Amino acid sequence: MSHPHLSAVNSNHGKRIAFIQACWHKEIVDQCRIAFTEEIAKLGWPADSIDFFELPGAFEIPLHAKVLAKTGKYAGVVASALVVDGGIYRHDFVAQSVVSALMQVQLETEVPVFSAVLTPHHFHSHGEHQAFFHEHFLVKGREAAHACATTIAKLAEVRAVEGAKPSLNAA
Repeated sequence: MSHPHLSAVNSNHGKRIAFIQACWHKEIVDQCRIAFTEEIAKLGWPADSIDFFELPGAFEIPLHAKVLAKTGKYAGVVASALVVDGGIYRHDFVAQSVVSALMQVQLETEVPVFSAVLTPHHFHSHGEHQAFFHEHFLVKGREAAHACATTIAKLAEVRAVEGAKPSLNAA
């Protein structure tokens, strides 16, 4: 499969990518980072153009993403976490809050934010689930790399053509 215009390193004036991950279930979430880094390198973003940030949990990611996006250093921000039902609070509420906040960050800052924040319906810390999500986060890391590279490149094209902000009357 050909991916034209996916390398946006040169067209983004040296901007970087921020990769933020939660440390709950770190051994699983690390797989997303590993696969993302390998795949994005194939798409023109070498590992040294990515800054990595670890946070205690998923709930802390949106604020960190917003602060990073507002620096102007980043062409994109990627977030990764595994939010599971610990039996104490509503994990689905936490996951939805995080993903909604990440969407708000990208709308407010105009820096694309990519979510690999996953919340399974049922997760148990036994070998079968550990193995499944270990592999699944590898897939999600590769998918996030493609979404990130493609979106950054497409936004760069739009911004290059746009020049100035369009008027409300533009067709």
